[in-house]
Amino acid sequence: MEDPPQDLTVADLGEQQLLQRLYRFCAAEMVGDDGAVLTPQGDHLLVVTTDMLVEGVHFSDRTTSPEDIGWRSAAANLSDLAAMGASPLGLTLSLGLPATQSIHWLESLYTGMADCLRTYQTAIIGGDLCQAPLTVLSITAVGELLPHHQILRSTAQPGDAIVISGPHGMARAGLESLLNPSWDHRLTPDQRLAYRQAHQRPEPRLDLLPYLRQLCPTRVTGMDSSDGLADAILQICRASQVGAILNQDLISLAGLAQSSLSPAQQLEWVLYGGEDFELVLCLPPSPAQQLVQALGQGAAIVGHTTETQWVGLIDAEGNRQPLEIDQGFQHFRQ
Repeated sequence: MEDPPQDLTVADLGEQQLLQRLYRFCAAEMVGDDGAVLTPQGDHLLVVTTDMLVEGVHFSDRTTSPEDIGWRSAAANLSDLAAMGASPLGLTLSLGLPATQSIHWLESLYTGMADCLRTYQTAIIGGDLCQAPLTVLSITAVGELLPHHQILRSTAQPGDAIVISGPHGMARAGLESLLNPSWDHRLTPDQRLAYRQAHQRPEPRLDLLPYLRQLCPTRVTGMDSSDGLADAILQICRASQVGAILNQDLISLAGLAQSSLSPAQQLEWVLYGGEDFELVLCLPPSPAQQLVQALGQGAAIVGHTTETQWVGLIDAEGNRQPLEIDQGFQHFRQ
Protein backbone atom coordinates (compact mmCIF):
# COMPACT_ATOMS: atom_id res chain seq x y z
CA MET A 1 0.00 0.00 0.00
CA GLU A 2 1.44 3.37 -1.04
CA ASP A 3 2.11 6.09 1.48
CA PRO A 4 -0.82 8.47 2.00
CA PRO A 5 -0.57 12.18 1.15
CA GLN A 6 0.82 14.13 4.09
CA ASP A 7 -2.40 16.14 4.48
CA LEU A 8 -4.82 13.17 4.42
CA THR A 9 -6.70 12.91 7.73
CA VAL A 10 -8.72 10.21 9.46
CA ALA A 11 -11.87 12.21 8.65
CA ASP A 12 -11.06 11.92 4.95
CA LEU A 13 -11.18 8.12 5.13
CA GLY A 14 -13.75 7.33 7.80
CA GLU A 15 -13.76 4.36 10.16
CA GLN A 16 -14.11 1.44 7.75
CA GLN A 17 -11.48 2.56 5.24
CA LEU A 18 -9.20 3.41 8.13
CA LEU A 19 -9.58 -0.07 9.61
CA GLN A 20 -8.75 -1.65 6.26
CA ARG A 21 -5.51 0.34 6.09
CA LEU A 22 -4.56 -0.61 9.64
CA TYR A 23 -5.21 -4.36 9.29
CA ARG A 24 -1.87 -4.74 7.51
CA PHE A 25 -0.08 -3.91 10.76
CA CYS A 26 -1.88 -6.71 12.63
CA ALA A 27 -1.71 -10.51 12.79
CA ALA A 28 -3.89 -11.38 9.78
CA GLU A 29 -5.29 -14.56 11.32
CA MET A 30 -6.34 -12.75 14.52
CA VAL A 31 -8.22 -9.65 13.34
CA GLY A 32 -11.48 -9.10 11.50
CA ASP A 33 -13.85 -10.84 13.90
CA ASP A 34 -15.46 -9.64 17.13
CA GLY A 35 -12.64 -11.05 19.22
CA ALA A 36 -9.24 -12.73 19.06
CA VAL A 37 -9.03 -16.38 20.11
CA LEU A 38 -5.94 -17.22 22.17
CA THR A 39 -4.79 -20.71 23.08
CA PRO A 40 -2.25 -20.82 25.91
CA GLN A 41 0.04 -23.83 26.07
CA GLY A 42 -0.93 -26.78 28.23
CA ASP A 43 -1.31 -25.75 31.85
CA HIS A 44 -0.04 -22.20 31.33
CA LEU A 45 -1.82 -19.27 32.97
CA LEU A 46 -2.89 -16.13 31.10
CA VAL A 47 -1.52 -12.76 32.22
CA VAL A 48 -3.35 -9.58 31.18
CA THR A 49 -2.01 -6.05 31.60
CA THR A 50 -3.40 -2.74 30.39
CA ASP A 51 -2.05 0.76 29.96
CA MET A 52 -3.33 4.13 28.79
CA LEU A 53 -1.32 6.88 27.12
CA VAL A 54 -2.67 10.40 26.62
CA GLU A 55 -1.32 13.10 24.33
CA GLY A 56 0.34 15.83 26.35
CA VAL A 57 0.72 13.60 29.41
CA HIS A 58 2.65 10.56 28.16
CA PHE A 59 3.88 11.71 24.77
CA SER A 60 4.41 14.83 22.71
CA ASP A 61 5.37 15.43 19.10
CA ARG A 62 7.95 17.85 20.50
CA THR A 63 10.08 15.01 21.88
CA THR A 64 8.86 11.82 20.22
CA SER A 65 8.10 10.81 16.64
CA PRO A 66 4.94 8.75 16.01
CA GLU A 67 7.13 5.71 15.26
CA ASP A 68 8.80 6.08 18.65
CA ILE A 69 5.44 6.61 20.38
CA GLY A 70 4.31 3.30 18.89
CA TRP A 71 7.49 1.53 19.95
CA ARG A 72 7.45 2.97 23.50
CA SER A 73 3.80 2.17 24.09
CA ALA A 74 4.26 -1.44 22.98
CA ALA A 75 7.50 -1.77 24.95
CA ALA A 76 5.85 -0.48 28.14
CA ASN A 77 3.21 -3.20 28.00
CA LEU A 78 5.69 -5.93 27.11
CA SER A 79 7.74 -4.76 30.09
CA ASP A 80 4.73 -5.34 32.34
CA LEU A 81 4.48 -8.90 31.01
CA ALA A 82 8.20 -9.43 31.60
CA ALA A 83 7.77 -8.11 35.14
CA MET A 84 5.17 -10.83 35.74
CA GLY A 85 7.39 -13.53 34.21
CA ALA A 86 5.12 -13.95 31.19
CA SER A 87 5.90 -14.48 27.51
CA PRO A 88 3.75 -12.35 25.17
CA LEU A 89 0.83 -13.74 23.15
CA GLY A 90 -0.37 -10.49 21.62
CA LEU A 91 -1.49 -6.94 22.14
CA THR A 92 -4.63 -4.92 21.39
CA LEU A 93 -4.64 -1.20 20.66
CA SER A 94 -7.69 1.03 21.07
CA LEU A 95 -7.36 4.59 19.83
CA GLY A 96 -9.22 7.82 20.41
CA LEU A 97 -8.35 10.22 17.60
CA PRO A 98 -9.23 13.78 16.59
CA ALA A 99 -10.80 13.94 13.15
CA THR A 100 -7.87 16.11 12.07
CA GLN A 101 -5.20 13.51 12.92
CA SER A 102 -3.18 12.69 9.82
CA ILE A 103 -3.13 9.22 8.30
CA HIS A 104 0.64 9.52 7.94
CA TRP A 105 1.00 10.07 11.71
CA LEU A 106 -1.32 7.17 12.49
CA GLU A 107 0.39 4.70 10.18
CA SER A 108 3.77 5.76 11.53
CA LEU A 109 2.49 5.00 15.04
CA TYR A 110 1.42 1.53 13.94
CA THR A 111 4.73 0.99 12.17
CA GLY A 112 6.67 1.66 15.37
CA MET A 113 4.40 -0.55 17.41
CA ALA A 114 4.52 -3.40 14.90
CA ASP A 115 8.33 -3.13 14.72
CA CYS A 116 8.61 -3.46 18.50
CA LEU A 117 6.22 -6.40 18.67
CA ARG A 118 7.96 -8.17 15.79
CA THR A 119 11.27 -7.80 17.63
CA TYR A 120 9.77 -9.75 20.54
CA GLN A 121 7.94 -12.33 18.38
CA THR A 122 4.39 -11.11 18.94
CA ALA A 123 1.83 -8.93 17.16
CA ILE A 124 -1.22 -6.67 17.31
CA ILE A 125 -4.26 -8.95 17.60
CA GLY A 126 -7.10 -6.43 17.74
CA GLY A 127 -8.31 -3.04 18.84
CA ASP A 128 -10.85 -0.28 18.36
CA LEU A 129 -11.16 3.26 17.02
CA CYS A 130 -13.27 6.23 18.06
CA GLN A 131 -13.28 9.99 17.66
CA ALA A 132 -11.88 11.97 20.58
CA PRO A 133 -10.77 15.55 21.29
CA LEU A 134 -7.13 14.45 21.60
CA THR A 135 -5.11 11.33 20.87
CA VAL A 136 -5.47 8.57 23.46
CA LEU A 137 -4.02 5.05 23.30
CA SER A 138 -5.42 2.21 25.39
CA ILE A 139 -3.36 -0.96 25.18
CA THR A 140 -3.97 -4.42 26.54
CA ALA A 141 -1.22 -7.04 26.38
CA VAL A 142 -1.73 -10.75 26.97
CA GLY A 143 0.95 -13.24 27.96
CA GLU A 144 1.32 -16.73 29.36
CA LEU A 145 3.36 -18.48 32.02
CA LEU A 146 3.53 -21.62 34.08
CA PRO A 147 2.10 -21.16 37.60
CA HIS A 148 5.48 -21.50 39.32
CA HIS A 149 7.08 -18.91 37.00
CA GLN A 150 4.91 -15.98 38.02
CA ILE A 151 6.67 -12.97 39.53
CA LEU A 152 4.71 -11.07 42.17
CA ARG A 153 5.47 -7.99 44.24
CA SER A 154 4.33 -9.56 47.48
CA THR A 155 6.68 -12.51 48.02
CA ALA A 156 9.99 -10.89 49.07
CA GLN A 157 11.51 -12.15 52.31
CA PRO A 158 14.07 -10.55 54.65
CA GLY A 159 17.60 -11.29 53.46
CA ASP A 160 16.75 -11.35 49.76
CA ALA A 161 19.24 -9.73 47.41
CA ILE A 162 17.87 -6.81 45.37
CA VAL A 163 18.87 -7.16 41.72
CA ILE A 164 18.52 -4.61 38.93
CA SER A 165 18.73 -5.89 35.37
CA GLY A 166 20.46 -2.82 33.98
CA PRO A 167 21.45 0.84 34.44
CA HIS A 168 19.01 3.57 35.43
CA GLY A 169 18.76 7.28 34.69
CA MET A 170 19.44 7.06 30.96
CA ALA A 171 15.83 7.60 29.88
CA ARG A 172 15.57 10.68 32.09
CA ALA A 173 18.75 11.99 30.49
CA GLY A 174 17.23 11.35 27.07
CA LEU A 175 14.18 13.42 27.93
CA GLU A 176 16.41 16.23 29.23
CA SER A 177 18.40 16.09 26.01
CA LEU A 178 15.22 16.62 23.99
CA LEU A 179 13.76 19.36 26.19
CA ASN A 180 16.84 21.34 27.23
CA PRO A 181 19.07 22.46 24.32
CA SER A 182 21.64 24.13 26.59
CA TRP A 183 22.20 20.84 28.45
CA ASP A 184 22.05 18.81 25.24
CA HIS A 185 24.81 20.89 23.65
CA ARG A 186 27.24 19.72 26.33
CA LEU A 187 26.79 16.07 25.36
CA THR A 188 28.99 14.11 23.00
CA PRO A 189 27.26 12.57 19.95
CA ASP A 190 27.55 9.11 21.51
CA GLN A 191 25.99 10.29 24.77
CA ARG A 192 23.15 12.02 22.94
CA LEU A 193 22.40 8.90 20.92
CA ALA A 194 22.49 6.60 23.95
CA TYR A 195 20.29 8.85 26.09
CA ARG A 196 17.71 9.49 23.41
CA GLN A 197 17.61 5.84 22.44
CA ALA A 198 16.92 4.93 26.08
CA HIS A 199 14.03 7.39 26.18
CA GLN A 200 12.50 6.81 22.76
CA ARG A 201 13.21 3.11 22.15
CA PRO A 202 13.26 1.28 25.51
CA GLU A 203 13.83 -2.47 25.46
CA PRO A 204 11.52 -4.61 27.61
CA ARG A 205 13.58 -7.19 29.49
CA LEU A 206 11.87 -10.30 28.19
CA ASP A 207 15.38 -11.65 27.64
CA LEU A 208 15.65 -12.25 31.41
CA LEU A 209 12.89 -14.84 31.52
CA PRO A 210 14.96 -17.87 30.38
CA TYR A 211 17.64 -17.04 32.97
CA LEU A 212 15.07 -16.67 35.73
CA ARG A 213 13.42 -19.96 34.85
CA GLN A 214 16.76 -21.75 34.81
CA LEU A 215 18.48 -20.14 37.82
CA CYS A 216 15.53 -19.29 40.05
CA PRO A 217 13.05 -22.16 39.77
CA THR A 218 11.17 -21.21 42.93
CA ARG A 219 10.45 -17.75 44.33
CA VAL A 220 11.20 -14.52 42.46
CA THR A 221 9.70 -11.21 43.54
CA GLY A 222 9.76 -8.11 41.38
CA MET A 223 8.34 -5.50 39.04
CA ASP A 224 9.64 -3.19 36.35
CA SER A 225 11.12 0.24 36.98
CA SER A 226 8.93 2.22 34.60
CA ASP A 227 8.06 4.66 37.42
CA GLY A 228 11.61 4.75 38.75
CA LEU A 229 14.02 2.50 40.65
CA ALA A 230 13.05 3.95 44.03
CA ASP A 231 9.35 3.53 43.28
CA ALA A 232 9.84 -0.13 42.34
CA ILE A 233 11.71 -0.93 45.55
CA LEU A 234 9.16 0.92 47.67
CA GLN A 235 6.25 -0.84 45.97
CA ILE A 236 7.83 -4.27 46.45
CA CYS A 237 8.60 -3.57 50.10
CA ARG A 238 5.09 -2.30 50.74
CA ALA A 239 3.47 -5.35 49.11
CA SER A 240 5.84 -7.80 50.84
CA GLN A 241 5.85 -5.98 54.20
CA VAL A 242 9.64 -5.87 54.34
CA GLY A 243 12.23 -3.12 54.42
CA ALA A 244 15.25 -2.57 52.22
CA ILE A 245 18.75 -1.17 52.45
CA LEU A 246 20.38 0.00 49.24
CA ASN A 247 24.13 0.46 49.17
CA GLN A 248 24.84 3.70 47.34
CA ASP A 249 28.27 2.44 46.28
CA LEU A 250 26.61 -0.46 44.44
CA ILE A 251 24.29 1.75 42.39
CA SER A 252 26.14 2.57 39.20
CA LEU A 253 26.15 6.15 37.97
CA ALA A 254 28.43 5.23 35.07
CA GLY A 255 25.83 5.97 32.40
CA LEU A 256 25.56 9.58 33.59
CA ALA A 257 29.12 10.10 34.85
CA GLN A 258 30.25 12.27 31.92
CA SER A 259 26.98 14.17 31.54
CA SER A 260 27.95 17.40 33.38
CA LEU A 261 25.48 16.54 36.15
CA SER A 262 26.54 16.76 39.77
CA PRO A 263 26.81 13.41 41.61
CA ALA A 264 23.66 14.32 43.58
CA GLN A 265 21.73 15.01 40.36
CA GLN A 266 22.98 11.77 38.83
CA LEU A 267 21.77 9.82 41.84
CA GLU A 268 18.38 11.55 41.74
CA TRP A 269 17.87 10.65 38.08
CA VAL A 270 18.96 7.06 38.72
CA LEU A 271 16.53 6.66 41.62
CA TYR A 272 13.59 8.76 40.47
CA GLY A 273 13.99 9.43 36.73
CA GLY A 274 11.68 6.64 35.58
CA GLU A 275 10.94 4.99 32.23
CA ASP A 276 14.04 2.80 32.23
CA PHE A 277 11.91 -0.39 31.98
CA GLU A 278 14.49 -2.55 33.73
CA LEU A 279 13.42 -5.32 36.11
CA VAL A 280 13.91 -4.92 39.86
CA LEU A 281 13.97 -8.35 41.52
CA CYS A 282 14.27 -9.78 45.02
CA LEU A 283 15.54 -13.34 45.35
CA PRO A 284 17.83 -15.42 47.55
CA PRO A 285 21.51 -14.35 47.43
CA SER A 286 22.94 -17.41 45.66
CA PRO A 287 20.67 -17.38 42.58
CA ALA A 288 20.91 -13.58 42.60
CA GLN A 289 24.69 -13.81 42.15
CA GLN A 290 24.27 -16.36 39.36
CA LEU A 291 21.70 -14.17 37.63
CA VAL A 292 23.91 -11.08 37.71
CA GLN A 293 26.86 -13.06 36.34
CA ALA A 294 24.68 -14.48 33.55
CA LEU A 295 23.27 -11.09 32.56
CA GLY A 296 26.64 -9.35 32.54
CA GLN A 297 27.30 -5.62 32.24
CA GLY A 298 24.67 -3.37 33.78
CA ALA A 299 23.07 -5.96 36.04
CA ALA A 300 23.92 -5.63 39.72
CA ILE A 301 22.97 -6.50 43.27
CA VAL A 302 22.30 -3.11 44.87
CA GLY A 303 21.10 -4.06 48.35
CA HIS A 304 19.02 -6.44 50.42
CA THR A 305 15.64 -6.68 52.10
CA THR A 306 15.22 -6.47 55.87
CA GLU A 307 12.72 -7.30 58.59
CA THR A 308 12.33 -3.68 59.65
CA GLN A 309 10.19 -1.77 57.18
CA TRP A 310 12.54 1.21 56.71
CA VAL A 311 13.47 1.59 53.02
CA GLY A 312 16.42 3.71 52.08
CA LEU A 313 19.96 4.32 50.95
CA ILE A 314 23.21 4.06 52.94
CA ASP A 315 26.42 5.65 51.68
CA ALA A 316 30.03 4.69 52.42
CA GLU A 317 30.08 6.82 55.60
CA GLY A 318 26.95 5.17 56.95
CA ASN A 319 24.66 8.13 56.26
CA ARG A 320 21.07 7.02 55.79
CA GLN A 321 18.60 8.55 53.34
CA PRO A 322 15.02 7.26 53.07
CA LEU A 323 13.53 6.64 49.65
CA GLU A 324 10.52 8.87 49.03
CA ILE A 325 7.69 7.72 46.79
CA ASP A 326 6.54 11.32 46.29
CA GLN A 327 9.78 12.20 44.47
CA GLY A 328 8.79 10.03 41.51
CA PHE A 329 6.05 10.76 38.98
CA GLN A 330 2.47 10.32 40.12
CA HIS A 331 -0.73 11.18 38.28
CA PHE A 332 -3.12 13.70 39.88
CA ARG A 333 -0.41 15.23 42.06
CA GLN A 334 -0.13 19.00 41.78
